[in-house]
Amino acid sequence: MNKLSFSLLSIFLTVSTVLSPVYAERACHFPAIFNFGDGNSDTGGFTATFGSSPRFYGQTFFKGPSGRSCDGRLVIDFFASSLGKKFLHSYTDSLGADLSQGANFAQILSPIAVPQLILPKDTPPFGFNPVSYGVQFAEFVNFVDRSQRIRNQGGKFRSLMPRNESFAKGLYTFDIGQNDLAQGLFTNTSIDDIKKSLPALITSFTATLKNLYDLFGARTFWIHNTGPLGCLPYILTIVPTTDVDSVGCSKPVNELAQSFNSVLKSAVDKLRSELPKAAITYVDINSAYYSLYLESQKYGFERPLEACCGLGGAHNFGALQCGSTATVNGTQVTATPCKDPSKRINWDGFAYSEAANKIIFEKIATGNFSDPPNSPGMACRRK
Repeated sequence: MNKLSFSLLSIFLTVSTVLSPVYAERACHFPAIFNFGDGNSDTGGFTATFGSSPRFYGQTFFKGPSGRSCDGRLVIDFFASSLGKKFLHSYTDSLGADLSQGANFAQILSPIAVPQLILPKDTPPFGFNPVSYGVQFAEFVNFVDRSQRIRNQGGKFRSLMPRNESFAKGLYTFDIGQNDLAQGLFTNTSIDDIKKSLPALITSFTATLKNLYDLFGARTFWIHNTGPLGCLPYILTIVPTTDVDSVGCSKPVNELAQSFNSVLKSAVDKLRSELPKAAITYVDINSAYYSLYLESQKYGFERPLEACCGLGGAHNFGALQCGSTATVNGTQVTATPCKDPSKRINWDGFAYSEAANKIIFEKIATGNFSDPPNSPGMACRRK
């Protein structure tokens, strides 16, 4: 190669690297995903533990109940698909489980701390799931041990378990915390007192994450902050307020969520110095979801503060929950879905619709809502 050709090649490679980051950094490879959280990312743990989903759930994508608190797919489903993985199977749902590419420990209504209001409790203020974050970690510890014993034994179930190296090389995802805030509101704890409890709550969250790092070699973490809780129909119904923002969300509750996120962000920044080999992506999913309320018409949403599936009140929530049937004034009434769930942000008063989840994933996949600005495929990047 002559000097001119070499110079032109050098210029081409330099320009290509600047214009297309893929030349500079290869996408990460994650053999498995391990998820911890609440109903925002539960793919069947709650229903396997407490009973099946009511009818209408899962109708948009799965054509029937799938264990998800949604009419279809969750953010974690879009997330897994983007990385070339199967939908995560719940650890507690043993039927037809293929856990070779990871496992989901999240459960609907799970908090970080052990809850005071325990399920079952069917009327407001609803009880919370005893399968807290600490229990989910204990299940993970058990999963590591049992899955490797099954692999070592051989046989037909061996291929359904993750390889041992998957625990160190896997991607660990988290979306939990909003139920701790809701419980405080439901037990008449003042918002100021809830805020005072946040440092201890986040400390317990990071302590478990450190255990994943120290005990299992986990190195890549993807952490969602908590969403705009004050925009959810069940909060607006159970904790009513006249102090609302421009789109009708509860200002005090959303400010509480932001306080949680501020403490979490500081803790994540500290973790980066304490766990030098870790790649930690903090995702501001709060801003992503709130943008849907701010520009609901832009995204094709109608009645942004109403549940699609429910019955009663200003937010289509309260009289009956989605799929429930009761006799009212001698007539049997069922809480059925709205005509077009794709035009609603919220599905059942608690959880987001598939349409909202799809847009949210597309937003966070750009890296514009992350610190550092990582896409899921680049979550192993530290800077």
